[in-house]
Amino acid sequence: MKGFTAAALAGAALFLTAKADVDPIVIKGSKFFYQTNGTQFYIRGIAYQQDYLGNGTTAGSSGGSNSYVDPLADSAACKRDIPYLQQLRTNTVRVYAIDPTKNHDACMTALADAGIYVIADLSAPGQSIIRDSPSWNDDLYGRYTSVVDAMANYTNTLGFFAGNEVSNNSTNTDASAFVKAAVRDMKAYIKQKNYRPLGVGYATNDDADIRENLANYFDCGQSSQSIDFWGYNIYSWCGDSSYTESGYDVRTKEFSTYNVPVFFAEYGCNTVQPRKFTEVQALYGDQMSPVWSGGIVYMYFQEANNYGLVSVDGNSVSTLDDFNYLSSQLASIDPTGVNSASYTPTNTAAAACPTVGSDWQASSNLPPTPNEQLCDCMFKALSCVPDNVSNDGVGDLFGVVCGLGQGTCAGITANGTEGVYGAYAMCNPSQQLGFALNNYYQQQLSAGSGASACDFSGSAKTQSPVNPTGTCSKLISQAGSAGTGTVTSQPSGTGSSGSGSGSGSGGSSKSSSAGMPSFSTPAHVGLLQAVSFLAVAFVSGAGMILL
Repeated sequence: MKGFTAAALAGAALFLTAKADVDPIVIKGSKFFYQTNGTQFYIRGIAYQQDYLGNGTTAGSSGGSNSYVDPLADSAACKRDIPYLQQLRTNTVRVYAIDPTKNHDACMTALADAGIYVIADLSAPGQSIIRDSPSWNDDLYGRYTSVVDAMANYTNTLGFFAGNEVSNNSTNTDASAFVKAAVRDMKAYIKQKNYRPLGVGYATNDDADIRENLANYFDCGQSSQSIDFWGYNIYSWCGDSSYTESGYDVRTKEFSTYNVPVFFAEYGCNTVQPRKFTEVQALYGDQMSPVWSGGIVYMYFQEANNYGLVSVDGNSVSTLDDFNYLSSQLASIDPTGVNSASYTPTNTAAAACPTVGSDWQASSNLPPTPNEQLCDCMFKALSCVPDNVSNDGVGDLFGVVCGLGQGTCAGITANGTEGVYGAYAMCNPSQQLGFALNNYYQQQLSAGSGASACDFSGSAKTQSPVNPTGTCSKLISQAGSAGTGTVTSQPSGTGSSGSGSGSGSGGSSKSSSAGMPSFSTPAHVGLLQAVSFLAVAFVSGAGMILL
C-alpha cells in the first residue's frame, strides 16, 4: 500500500478551494456533451459506495431498507476521498443508494468543485424491483421519485439508473417490463416537475443469452418509455487480455448503431491481481471511443471482494497497487471525440422490440403508473381490512386467502410476460392484502356467511367503508373497466396529475353494497398464478419487495 505525499494532498486541497462552474452534461444522439461548450464528455468513473454490492444488497447485511450508508451524505468522507479521485482524473462517480431524507449539499458541492459528476441508482436495499418477484408499485414509485427530487437540482447530477442487473439470465426476463415501466415513469416525472433534462438509464450484466434482447427491449418503442443511456457491467477483460480476446470488439460492433449513449457502468475484472487496467487503452482508444462514452471502474473502497483501489481506515486513506496502475493508464488517454455543433446523429432509429417467446419473457405492454390516490381510495372503500399484520404475517395470510375463493386475488396479480396487470397490482402490500380479504369477505356474505369471514384468527377486521364519490369514484370506475386497467390522477410522490396505462387483469366490474369493485378472472390469469405469485412475493417478510 502506498499513500499520497503531503505535497500532492496539499495541491489537491488548493484545487478544491476554488469554486468551479459545472457545465451540465446533456445527451445528443448516442453521445454525452458539455451543455455550454459542446465538447464531447467521456466518463472516467469510479463506483463509490462502501459495503454495497450493487445488486440491491449490502455486504454483510440482511438487506433491510436502512442497511446502507449514503456516500453523499458524509461531507467529511467526501472531502477526504476527493483528492484521491482527482489523482485518478475522475470526472464521474456512481452511487448505488442514497438516503433522500438527508442533505447532500456539502458533498455534491465539493464534487462539483472538483469537476466530478454523479450517476445515482434510484433503488436501495429492500426498495428495488426484484427479479424473481417483480412489481412496480406506489411504494417503489415514492422511493424513486424521492431520489430524483433529492438530486435533480445539482448541476453535477448526470443521470439515474432505474435498475441494476434486475434481469440477469433467461429465467427472469419478465422483470424487465417492470423496470422499463420505472424508466417511463421517472422520465415523465422529471418532465412533469420541470427539472432540467436528466437521463434515466439501466445497468445490465453481461449474460450472453439475453444481452442482445435486453439492449433492444429497453431501447424499443416510444421514446417516452425507452432508456436515455445504456450502462454495461462487463468483466470480460482479465489480466493481459486483448480487444478481441475479451470480446470488446464484438460488443463494440453490436452497439455501433445504438441510438443512445452506451458506456461501461462497471468494469475491472480482478481474477488476475493486481489489476493493470490495460483495457483502458482500448476503451478510450480509436476503436471504441466512437461508440462507447467511457466507463466506471468497480470500485473505490477495498472490501472482502478485493475490488478496491484504496484502503480506508477512519480518516486515513492508503492507495493500493490497483490504484497506481489505473492512475497510470488514465493519465495516458485523451479521446478527442466530436463537438455537439458539428455532430449530426445518424443512428437515430430505435431498436426493434424482441418477440416474447422461450428466450424472452417481457411484454412490450408495461405495468401502469403507480397511483397512490387510487390505492388509497380503494382501501377506504373496503369492508374487511388487515389488522396489525406483521410482514411475515402478510405473506402467510396471502397464501391462505388467495386459495379460498375464485378470483379473490386476480385484481392484484401482475404478469410481465403476457402484459396483463391487475388494476391494484400497483398498490402497497397492506392495500393489496385488504383487496384480497375484502373480496373473500364479500363472497362469503353473498353466500350467507356471517362476519366471521373477516377474522382470520384476529388478522383481519371489519371497517366502515367510505363510499367512493367524486375523484375516487372515477378512479375506481376506470380501474375496474373491462380489459383496460387504465387509471388517471395523482401518482404517488407528486401533487399533480399523471397517468398510466396497461391491461388490467379484471373483466367487467360491479359494485358491492360497500361500493367496492370486484374482479372476474380471465382465463389466462387464473387462481394458481395468483397464489404462486403472491405467496412468493410476500412470504419473505419484506412485503412486495424481496431481495
